[in-house]
Amino acid sequence: MSNSAGIEKEIEKLREEIRHHEHQYYVLDDPEISDAAFDKLMRRLQDLEQQHPEMVTPDSPTQRVGGEPAEEFTKVPHSAPMLSLDNTYSVEELRDFDRRVRELSGRSEVPYVAELKLDGLSMALTYEDGIFTRGLTRGDGVTGEDVTQNVKTIRSLPLKIDAKKLDSIGNPKKFEVRGEVIMTRKAFRAANAQREAAGEPPFANPRNAAAGTIRQLDPKVVAERRLDIFLYYLLVDGRPPLPEHGKVLEAIKGLGFKVNPDRTLAKSFDELLAYIHKMESKRESLDYEIDGVVVKVNEIGLWDELGKTAKSPRWAIAFKYPAQQATTVVKEIRAQVGRTGTLTPVADLEPVDVGGVTVSHATLHNMDEIERLGVKIGDTVLIQRAGEVIPQVLKVTKPAPDGRKFEMPKTCPVCGGDVIRVEGEVAYRCVNAACPAQLKESLLHFAARHAMNINGLGDALVDELVDGGVVKSSPDLYYLTTKDLVRMRRATESELQRVARVIEAYGIPSVGKKAAALLAAHLGSLGALRRSSLSQLSTIKGISKRTAQEIEHFFQDMTEEELNARERNADKWAENVLDEIRKSKQAGLARLIFALGIRFVGERTAQLLAARFGSLDALQRASREELEGVEEVGPKVAQSIVEFFNERGNQEIVQKLERAGLRTEEEQKTPKGSALLGKTFVLTGTLARWRRDQARELIESLGGKVTDSVSKKTNYIVAGTEAGSKLEKAKALGIPILDESKFSTLLGE
Repeated sequence: MSNSAGIEKEIEKLREEIRHHEHQYYVLDDPEISDAAFDKLMRRLQDLEQQHPEMVTPDSPTQRVGGEPAEEFTKVPHSAPMLSLDNTYSVEELRDFDRRVRELSGRSEVPYVAELKLDGLSMALTYEDGIFTRGLTRGDGVTGEDVTQNVKTIRSLPLKIDAKKLDSIGNPKKFEVRGEVIMTRKAFRAANAQREAAGEPPFANPRNAAAGTIRQLDPKVVAERRLDIFLYYLLVDGRPPLPEHGKVLEAIKGLGFKVNPDRTLAKSFDELLAYIHKMESKRESLDYEIDGVVVKVNEIGLWDELGKTAKSPRWAIAFKYPAQQATTVVKEIRAQVGRTGTLTPVADLEPVDVGGVTVSHATLHNMDEIERLGVKIGDTVLIQRAGEVIPQVLKVTKPAPDGRKFEMPKTCPVCGGDVIRVEGEVAYRCVNAACPAQLKESLLHFAARHAMNINGLGDALVDELVDGGVVKSSPDLYYLTTKDLVRMRRATESELQRVARVIEAYGIPSVGKKAAALLAAHLGSLGALRRSSLSQLSTIKGISKRTAQEIEHFFQDMTEEELNARERNADKWAENVLDEIRKSKQAGLARLIFALGIRFVGERTAQLLAARFGSLDALQRASREELEGVEEVGPKVAQSIVEFFNERGNQEIVQKLERAGLRTEEEQKTPKGSALLGKTFVLTGTLARWRRDQARELIESLGGKVTDSVSKKTNYIVAGTEAGSKLEKAKALGIPILDESKFSTLLGE
């Protein structure tokens, strides 16, 4: 086998492995490997594809996010109309629908498939030879917008369907699936936190967020917002390939798509009604928003028989749940500090029952919303629960004659730090990075891969560190000891949790986290586990005979000394975390500036600031004018940096980080050469050989400069595939355009 063939084989094997793990994680919610192990596979694939660009394929997992932002979305006709559904809001109207279906079909009973009505954005997806080729929005039902690059970023959507799976639907050369793009509640909260941190108004609800995101012109922004998708239609040659809708859903699932598990086949109207009531009671516990149930005739042969109106099919209907609203009195309005430091006005209400839940608080979003509503303390207001984290105030129904106006505090109600509002922005925020209300988010950002890159410092550990009072600001991480971490973990876990953790640390084959928890729950102690016989272990539900045998053999082969060493190893995680924290001290000035979490200062800006000022001390002392002299730093960014370093709490954080031994001065890099000295480049499109940051590094190492916008001062534009408007502007200005071959020659390669 040639070297090239061997590499191609390894690349395809990596792709299959990554696709498998993406399906396990994003579709089945059952990961088989750690995030670090997954990242390692992805990095290996990226490296091989960069070394062999001729082997890159559109369906590769590395191609989920790529290309320049689009100028606009192309409108494309649908293969078959995407009809909207008629809505019904009462059981009586639903009975009328059932009666019409039975009368038109001549049946005494008609089975229905009932599915959750997801509150998202309808989408039609085309696959050719098993490869995802196009994603269209519903649009007007006849024509949709081509958002293919954005849909590619949805990790639960397979970019390639295995040929063997396609056999189940006749192995068509081309097929289409339709479904709903959604944003989960967790992703919605994260997106709003990010928007508030950037001074942008929050999304009103997950549906608006999903719709706004999928129509973003930049796929990288779409990828950051973690959209999801559930599929519910399958068309081959314009028709479902199976005789029953329930079987079609199973076929979609079998192809590797995500199909909502909360569905049922109702063989009678009573069964249908029972499902509708059941899902209404579960509505608030779901990780995504629903606004009702979609009812479809199961037998697809009846669809043609029942027909459709001009807009809607007669074989399906949407049962909408009633809005959950009530009126109550605003007792007080207070400012609540979020994890990003944003102050949100929250109304404290006279407790009121809304849809079976007692509501005492409702969000007012921001000061502009308070002004729009005209709400004052003492007013009677209409509130609504519609799946939001907390309910919202819709309007004032009865103004109080002596209503009191709310004013945003000038100091943070949690830490006493300064509260600022940048001119032209909606949000007020606390600028103290050590504020307890925003500490957890600050720590997660500080430890992120592109910041200080502290592996192992995730949500769960950060929660423990902050809730246990062990860490009160990011510098405290560098003063932690193994004893601190072990003592903290033992103080917060139960005895059974500790036993389960030690059992997992033994490293017995087949005994992972789940099996360890089962053994701890049934046996209660490590001593009981050691004394257990094969027959006792085999009676524990969830522990197979093979696993029981492995446990028995493990304890037979282990000495007391070896067991004690394994038990001590259960706390090895603490030393591993501390090793990662120690390693991060060498991260460098640019990463440290980014890790501080200064508003508007991203990775690129942090790199420019580090290069210009050379040290954290010099950056702290820089004036607004000096900061605005840095490339790509405007008045808003400069003001944000000045405000950050003027805050006393932030000054103390910087001092502690310096004392902890972090690198606060830029390491002077020796240029590899000066071939590009004084030349300004713009990069556009997707380069096969280099990532964008690698190309930038190469140019800068040879004395050149990279900017994001094309102007008369630009010397060269490097254009990859799918180059956008920057390429057209360069042509209009007569700027030399380099493809990858010419760029490589210019670099001297």
